[in-house]
Amino acid sequence: MINSKLLEKKNENNNLICSENLYKGACVKIKNSNKSFQVIGINIDKKICWVREWPFACNSKKTFALKISQITLQIFCSNNISE
Repeated sequence: MINSKLLEKKNENNNLICSENLYKGACVKIKNSNKSFQVIGINIDKKICWVREWPFACNSKKTFALKISQITLQIFCSNNISE
């Protein structure tokens, strides 16, 4: 498991987002989206990570990179598709 610390950032409303552990496999929320995403890779030096929508479809290969500062919340990854 790869661990890194999320940097403390302020969002547009000046609310402090607490530091959390970020690791490969973590489920997160990102800015400007109501969807859940799973972290599939992290580059600490460049402060970016690669994510995919959670839960993901087996036939979907849609992953994308984003700045770690775009992550707003770490959440529990549910295996229940109806949630």
